Amino acid sequence: MVTIRSMLRTPDVTVAAVTETHGRFLLVEERINRRLVFNQPAGHVERGETLLAAVVREVHEETAWQFEPQALVGVYAWRNPHNGRSYMRFAFTGAVTAHDPQARLDHGIVATHWLSRAELQERGTPLRSPLVMRCIEDYLAGVRRQLAPIAHLDRSAALQVEALSV
Repeated sequence: MVTIRSMLRTPDVTVAAVTETHGRFLLVEERINRRLVFNQPAGHVERGETLLAAVVREVHEETAWQFEPQALVGVYAWRNPHNGRSYMRFAFTGAVTAHDPQARLDHGIVATHWLSRAELQERGTPLRSPLVMRCIEDYLAGVRRQLAPIAHLDRSAALQVEALSV
């Protein structure tokens, strides 16, 4: 549960891609603080970048796959108990298309894997955060939200929307 106290500090805004093919999820094995962990292709939203552009970029940088977002799985708040940093993760689902096996992957990415939920749980490699499995569980439960509100939620679009009378 997220408390007001844990949210006093501005969270890091991140995106993640939950993409599945034939019962297997695209995951990255990455080295964080000298430990190997599994994560969805994910990362921080850069200044001036939209959420959708960020998730497409992160998937390509970490896996060399082209990602086409189709739905929002969820928005998750998490505070790392080890360092106190807070994160706001926007998890998207979609399809991967073209793969560039010659592309150089981001620093820290050791390998990419296609793993089933069971295979991920059976491996000894820890997850980067509890959000990894939570996003998979929500995806498997069929949680999908439309992209339209996210795709068009910018300042100019917001100014064009008339307020509702109450």
